[in-house]
Amino acid sequence: MSLAYRPVYAHRVEPSTDSDLAVVGGGILGLATAREVLIRQPGASVVVLEREAQLARHQTGHNSGVVHAGIYYEPGSLKARLCVEGAGELYEYCGRRGLEFEKRGKLIVAHDRSELARLEELGRRGRANNVPGLRRLDAGALREIEPYARGVAALHSPETGVVDFAAVASAFAADVKAAGGRVATRCEVTAIDRTGAGRLRLVHTRGELEARFAVFCAGAWADELAVMAGADPDPRIVPFRGAYRRLRPEKAHLVRGLIYPVPDPRLPFLGVHLSRHIDGKVSLGPTALLAPTRLRRSLAWPGTWRMARRWWRPRARELWHAVNSRGMTREASAYVPGLEPADFEPWYAGVRAQAVSRDGRLVDDFVLSETPRALHVRNAPSPAATSALALARLIADRVEARLE
Repeated sequence: MSLAYRPVYAHRVEPSTDSDLAVVGGGILGLATAREVLIRQPGASVVVLEREAQLARHQTGHNSGVVHAGIYYEPGSLKARLCVEGAGELYEYCGRRGLEFEKRGKLIVAHDRSELARLEELGRRGRANNVPGLRRLDAGALREIEPYARGVAALHSPETGVVDFAAVASAFAADVKAAGGRVATRCEVTAIDRTGAGRLRLVHTRGELEARFAVFCAGAWADELAVMAGADPDPRIVPFRGAYRRLRPEKAHLVRGLIYPVPDPRLPFLGVHLSRHIDGKVSLGPTALLAPTRLRRSLAWPGTWRMARRWWRPRARELWHAVNSRGMTREASAYVPGLEPADFEPWYAGVRAQAVSRDGRLVDDFVLSETPRALHVRNAPSPAATSALALARLIADRVEARLE
């Protein structure tokens, strides 16, 4: 099994039938939220309901493990603020709990002069977001950081790191249980309604739970559960499948840390990049294709077709990467020339739960919405794992305000 996913098992506890707070979703954000509420309200009855047999089964356990520093995000956005706050808090938490992490550093490399304006914009965003240690490098200086990389300029973020987010989620789950919370797996929520006593009833595959309030951190199922609770169907989650390839061990020395291209600032995807994981293995990816497991539902959404018309060139490139890995390798070899297609082999894949509005816009910030007795995390793709502790604090603030 690759380090890309380690099962996080929860004891098969019987879910409660009554609680102060129900958290739906046992990924890193749902567990961080339950933990935060219990820190603030010791003795509160908190139950986490997870649909799968293990925790952290989806986005939390299938990613490149990068702790982002906050460079890419529009200044003033939730992503910008919570990523910078969350990264520092995550490092502190890992240090305190003895969880392995490394600040490997990231280079965002401009391959030629046509990319310099976009690189400058990223530098502006990073400085506005107070990203620690961010600096611009010339061609010679970037090779001091990554000797085998080539480009005309780069941004260097020394605080960008790597961690095993599934291990972090496991630690959060342990915190929840130590504080008296319950974490129940195999509890897929199938119906939501309000009771006459002003509580919320959650029907799930192992029974029913009534709660004073519920927080939904359901990733790819966020929109379905929100609509079930009475929310607007806009935006809809359109899952994107991202496949990664592994660099063969004999070539792993070509990548010391994290090497990224200059992305298109109009898109919430960072491009094909190279990442040295916490175990020392190096990945190339991801691709970004519509996830086949929920393709029919994605295609039924008008925003999907409008998005496709607007971004047909990037979509065509991603399709080419999916059917021909040489194209993806060629992009990487533009900034690490020593790489060849034969140096990579298939590794693992994950799914990004990306919200798409009815007008075809890719929603590029965290989105929270509310229904009676509930708060819904409607969009929380990367850097949600990095931001988990800070985003959980924001969610807990809103939960407290609603309960008052």
